[in-house]
Amino acid sequence: MKKFEIRQQVKNRKALLNDDDRVVAATKVFDQLEKLAAFMMSDRVLMYNSLPDELSTRMFIDKWADRKHFFLPRVNGVDLDILPYDRTRMHLGAFRIEEPSGDDIVDVEKLDLIIVPAVAFDRKGNRVGRGKGYYDRLLARTNALTIGVCYDFQLFDDVETEPHDRAVDLVITPSGIYTIRS
Repeated sequence: MKKFEIRQQVKNRKALLNDDDRVVAATKVFDQLEKLAAFMMSDRVLMYNSLPDELSTRMFIDKWADRKHFFLPRVNGVDLDILPYDRTRMHLGAFRIEEPSGDDIVDVEKLDLIIVPAVAFDRKGNRVGRGKGYYDRLLARTNALTIGVCYDFQLFDDVETEPHDRAVDLVITPSGIYTIRS
């Protein structure tokens, strides 16, 4: 399926979700994530600060912030800078997403685990992003375990890929965990 078709289909499905649907799905996904050995053994975790139409990360970050070193991305031109999460140092950044402030940028190679959002994933770990390539460039620079998270309807059998696209190692939906690469 073509990326533009997937983006439209997912957008239409997300529009049908109510607040309860969103909370239940996020809870199921992040409950599974926190039980993974990979998460339990990771100390330095890159999360994403969720947009309103994405699985919300707020409660999960708050729950684990005193036990894990969380990092969040900040848009810097065409790339993402990685900074430590600190609720007191957040500001509204690019695309109206809360981003961390400061100059203490961390090399992506220092991360143990990266939680990746997307418009869609397929069963081979390929992802369809929002079209700017931020995560593809970031994932090209790391050997950390990568886990995609999404609603069930965001998981497709196959998505169109391009040479620069980077796949994830696992995908978690409310219904289960799909291991792509161990």
